[in-house]
Formats: sequence, C-alpha cells, structure tokens
Amino acid sequence: MHMTLYRKYRPKTFEEVAGESDIIKTLKNSLDNNKLAHAYLFNGPRGVGKTTSARLIAKGVNCLKNGISSTPCNECEACREIDRGSFIDLIEIDAASNRGIDEIRELKDKINYQPSKGRKKIYIIDEVHMLTKEAFNALLKTLEEPPEHVIFILATTEPDKILPTIISRCQRYDFKTLSYQEVKNKLSDICEKENIKIDDGSLEIIYETSGGSMRDAISILERVIISNLGESITEESTSKTIGITPKSLLRDFYDIIKRTSLQKGVEFLEKLWIESIDIEKFFKDFAKYIKDETFVGNIEVSQGLKIIGGVFDSLNKFKYEEDKRLLGYVVLNTIINTQKEVKQEIIYREVPVETKSVTDGEETQAKKISITLEDVKSKWNDILKMAKDEKPTYKAFLADAFPMKLQDDELCIGFRENEFSKEQMESDYYNLPFQEIVQKVMNTQLKLSYFFKKDRKIDEKRNENMTKDILAYFSEE
Repeated sequence: MHMTLYRKYRPKTFEEVAGESDIIKTLKNSLDNNKLAHAYLFNGPRGVGKTTSARLIAKGVNCLKNGISSTPCNECEACREIDRGSFIDLIEIDAASNRGIDEIRELKDKINYQPSKGRKKIYIIDEVHMLTKEAFNALLKTLEEPPEHVIFILATTEPDKILPTIISRCQRYDFKTLSYQEVKNKLSDICEKENIKIDDGSLEIIYETSGGSMRDAISILERVIISNLGESITEESTSKTIGITPKSLLRDFYDIIKRTSLQKGVEFLEKLWIESIDIEKFFKDFAKYIKDETFVGNIEVSQGLKIIGGVFDSLNKFKYEEDKRLLGYVVLNTIINTQKEVKQEIIYREVPVETKSVTDGEETQAKKISITLEDVKSKWNDILKMAKDEKPTYKAFLADAFPMKLQDDELCIGFRENEFSKEQMESDYYNLPFQEIVQKVMNTQLKLSYFFKKDRKIDEKRNENMTKDILAYFSEE
C-alpha cells in the first residue's frame, strides 16, 4: 500500500524536526532531566510540527529500551507502535469532532486507569480551541491536578479561543512558520532519497505556496512529483502543476512595463488570453513579483509601490467586471501611466534648477517661487477635493492637515492632532501623488514636507527607509 511522503518522512527523532530549535532544545532537556510538565499547550499554524513534537514526547517517555530520554531507540515495541499510531497508551482526540462535555467526562473517567504498556498515558487533544465552554470547564480541574501517570498535550491554531484558566495550567510553546531554508533542506533531502531531480526555483515556489507549513510543502511536492514522473522537475513545470504564473512570464511583462509600451502590453495580454491564463490571477502574481523584487532592491521602493497600488486599485474598481480581458487592459493602462509618472519624477529630480546668468558680476541665483502661503491657503480646498478624487484615503489622512509654512520651493504641511496621518503622508505612496496635485493646482514645482504640531524644529525630518514605505502601503490595503 502506498504511503504518502508526509507520513513516510514524518520525523522519528527530535533531530529530524525542521525549525523550532529553541522549543526542541527545551523539550529534549525536559526529557533528559525527567522534568516534564503535566500539561503542555502547543500553539502555531498548521503543519509546523505541533502533533509531531507531541508524539516524540510520548515516544521519549515510553521508550522501553532507552528509558525516559530525548533519544528513543525507534526499535522497541512502544516506539514502533507510536510510529504506527497504535500505541494503546497514546490517546489522540480530535476536539473538532469530540467537542462536547460528554466526551470530556468520559476522558476524565478513564484517566485514572494505569497505563497498559508504557510509563505514562499521553493524551493529545488536537484543535483544542473547538471544545465547548462546558467541556473546557469540565477539563479544567483535571488539567490542574492530573494523575501522576498522565501527560496532557493540547494543540491549537487559535489560542485566543481557549479559556485563560486552561492556558495558565499548561506549559505553553508557540510554534512559528518555517523559513525557506528550513523547508528547502527538508524537501531537498526527500528528493534525494526518492531519487528526484528538482531545481531551486521549484523549491521556492513550493515554499511560497505552502505558506511556511512543512506538511503542506511535502504534500505539494508529492503532487508535483506525480505530475512529472520520470522527468526532472523545473520551475516552469512546477508553476504549471500548482497553477501559478511562471516567473519568466512575469519578468517579460515587467520588461514591457519598463518600456511603457502599451501596444506590446496588449499583445502580451492577448497571448495570455489565448493560452487560457487567468488574467486577474496573473496580475495578483505580478504584484507579488514586484513586491519581491522591491524587497531585494531590484526595483526602487516608490516605483514598486506605485505599480502594486495601480494593480490593486484597478482590480478593486472593476472586481465585478466579467470580461477579464477588459479588466487586463485597464490594469495595464494604469500601471503604464504609473511608470511614466515615475520616469517624469526621476527626470525632475535629476534636472538642475533653472538658473539665469548675469553679466554685471552678480552671482547666479536660482529661480524663485512666485507664490505665497496665502495663495496656497486660498486654494487648499481645491487641493483637498482633487486629492480625495485621486485616492479616497486622502480624505481621512488630510482632514487634520493645513498649510503651515512656505519656505523657498518647499511647502510645510502641519497636522494638529493625528500623528499617524502625518506618517502615512510621508510615505512615497501618498506623498508623491499628493505633491503632483499641489503642483498642478498651484502651477509651480513645490516640494512637500510634513510636521506634527509637537515637532520642535520645523526643519527636522524623519529618515525614511524601505521598511517604513512597505508597511505604510500594506497597512492601507
């Protein structure tokens, strides 16, 4: 009978567990020094090793050859039965299916019986947050003072749904999603043992699709292997099997965007349509590709955020449009225009300020701005209206703002109460479009800066970095 890869390669020792080195070290020390708690709470996302770690504790406690140890023999009857899931003193309960008070009362009646084969009875209650309030209350006293021969291990993905009184009676461990390197190492080891050739691009795609869950990653790997039996697994074949857009297509489309070629973009989308590629999903994958390229520094932050914003703004506005090809044209036009704006901004930053020479020996002076702060105040409502039409979020962020000072070619905008709005407006995602609006209304090349009323010096500015820009964008989304 065929055994799935996940079951076949489930860790049989603590050393085989991927990630969570601190948790594993603590559990091993507890076993080696015989300082086990009577109840544990394992919290974390799905597929990161909670139940596996619980079974390893059961094996470490009940190994017949090595005694209570973090290195069970994996050869004795108890170890083999725990691996098979048939050990009589290891009781696994699915709280999603057995969530009522009657099941917990039955459990309480049975825990007083001594173990049949092992040293201790191990009760693993999976998805414990699914228990009813009455069931939790029934379990409470048992968790506080269980018999000496019983260890409870509760596993959950939603600890906030568990009564605080239950949590306080357990030794809690918070498992986290696995890193790419941890998943890659495990998948590479499996492929080597299964004599499968797979490239790094495929492993990266599998990791991203799994969301950091080892169980999901191994399941996806098995699906990819079955789809490519007898063949080397490549990034392209993996993308096709999983149903995501190949990176080669995303790179080609970005090259078109960089050239701001609307015609080439339309031809590209027509090709996707003919090949039955989901246009909406393609653009979501493209936005993720731009995010990844921005993080590694291949794309300027302001440029990447503008493209991502253009994609999701358009997808949002036309989310009910049934003709996805038409939707694709709208998104394409939006991000092409965004790219043109970015190029103009770069040109504006790089072109020197216009100067005029004098022949009488006087120094050359920069061209001065010919407007006053009163001029800006008189048109401030027009600026706010245009900003609100551009992005509805400006209405909230600028509700507290006012023109505070005009200094050379820099307009200082103040915030009376809302410091959060000030911080949002300082990000390129909001500042650059708003700066364009101010320049358009005032018909002059003003630069903007933002200040909270508690700021001590008007000339003091906060340092901006990529992390702040990214967080500002995604918090808005």
